[in-house]
Amino acid sequence: FSSKSLAIQAEKKLLSKMAGRSVAHLFIDETSSEVLDELYRVSKEYTHSRPQAQRVIKDLIKVAIKVAVLHRSGCFGPGELALAARFRHKLRQGAMTALSFGEVAFTFEAAVLAGLLTECRDVLLELVAAHLTAKSHGRIRHVFDHFSDTGLLTALYGPDFAPHLRKICAGLRKLLDEGRL
Repeated sequence: FSSKSLAIQAEKKLLSKMAGRSVAHLFIDETSSEVLDELYRVSKEYTHSRPQAQRVIKDLIKVAIKVAVLHRSGCFGPGELALAARFRHKLRQGAMTALSFGEVAFTFEAAVLAGLLTECRDVLLELVAAHLTAKSHGRIRHVFDHFSDTGLLTALYGPDFAPHLRKICAGLRKLLDEGRL
């Protein structure tokens, strides 16, 4: 029996039950929240399914909160902290690539961005393997598989989604400049 372990489990459970777009504003900074809202709009327009778009964003929020709780609680060992640093590096690399594709005309390659997102997924799954349930692992796969879909990425970088892409890029730029991503 470990009270610390029990407290972490309770915190993860409570926060995952509360995860939603409105609650995200309490736990996630304003810029990140704006990016998440744009990702929701893109998902909704691309899938033509409000429930599917809500599910993917809700899963993203739940995973982010759980990983933050684990990190803040010091649950990761030295090897896992190295994985966390690798994940952050890959995520930053993906964000910079997405920005580059959005800012420089005719440079977009769906396979490159999809590959970076897949690498992020794999590193994150390895990081949380011993800490989260199979259900949470499924959420991680759901989120990364959704956003690494080359059809979705191609649509996002197409003319129909240009306003969304501009807002996402502005948010990513701000998060990178402030060192929060």
